[in-house]
Amino acid sequence: MGILRVMSRRGDDRLTWDEQKAQTGDPEATAAIHEAERIFAQERAKGATAFKVVPGQPIQRIEQFDATAEQIVMVPRVVGG
Repeated sequence: MGILRVMSRRGDDRLTWDEQKAQTGDPEATAAIHEAERIFAQERAKGATAFKVVPGQPIQRIEQFDATAEQIVMVPRVVGG
């Protein structure tokens, strides 16, 4: 299972997908991955930074959506003022 977490003022919004089911052609799993890709691209266009989180390993900054990731965390651009 993969999870996309998008940080916001409300906390974090989460979207999950099952990459293994998507590989077998499950339409719901495929749709969830497409939605996660869409949200990822939308947030990146707004300036968000994305990180791939793997337990026991250093957090890795990513530029493109990775459907095989266990967890992706998106942090919005910080605006000062």
